[in-house]
Amino acid sequence: MWEYTDKVKDHFLNPRNVGEVEKPDGVAEVGSIACGDALKFSFSLDENKRIKDAKFKTFGCASAIATSSALTEMVKGMTLDEALKVTNRDIAAFLGGLPEEKMHCSVMGKEALEAAVANYRGAPVKEPGAQIICECFGVTDRDIERAVRENNLTTVENVTNYTKAGGGCGNCHEAIGQIIARVRAETQPAARPKLSNIQKMKMIEETIEREIRPSLKHDGGDIELIDVIGNRVLVATRGACAVCKASDITLKHFVELKLRDLVSPDLVIEEVTP
Repeated sequence: MWEYTDKVKDHFLNPRNVGEVEKPDGVAEVGSIACGDALKFSFSLDENKRIKDAKFKTFGCASAIATSSALTEMVKGMTLDEALKVTNRDIAAFLGGLPEEKMHCSVMGKEALEAAVANYRGAPVKEPGAQIICECFGVTDRDIERAVRENNLTTVENVTNYTKAGGGCGNCHEAIGQIIARVRAETQPAARPKLSNIQKMKMIEETIEREIRPSLKHDGGDIELIDVIGNRVLVATRGACAVCKASDITLKHFVELKLRDLVSPDLVIEEVTP
């Protein structure tokens, strides 16, 4: 059974901004009812070209509805360029985390936003030359490549969790594995200089303060760095995070990923009680 955060449950049971924007500036439909999840996203702009209103209609599970609701709340007031910087991980973090098996719902939200902006700008939604890899769910090679890059995916199972590709007949597993290997070979990070424990702790502290704490405090939570032992980052959750049943999801899929991206790919988060 999947563990859902209270915020996911709230956005599922009390979704915000359901419906369609009248006279939208941009609109898009992604997914497919036949495949299990579908989302229609629409928005309108104010006189300053900021998103004035955003609404959605979703067919799918609790996570699909919750991520769609969260997305509409997140992008209001943003310019289109600002909105396009919202990642699927940002959507999941806004909700306090999602089960790994439901991350494809946050990806669908990101795709709907991008498609609606493309609709407004008169640009093509899909990159030319994209090839369908997963016939069951209509997922292209470009979709898989992007998911692997943006979420540091390493297995076919990871790709299925984030895109649904490979979740049907399984005939595409070999092709997905080849894409993973190619993308990871292309994106191997350059060797970073070895950090002393003091340097590493300082970088971790700065990353928490700049990139992590503001998002947690937005929902009444916080995090405290207790110690760094080798690649083990010992932290304690505070506020709402300390009593959240899904805090481990937030630590692994938001905090740990940020620290790996910005400090060292070898870091591992561990929650402790000081």
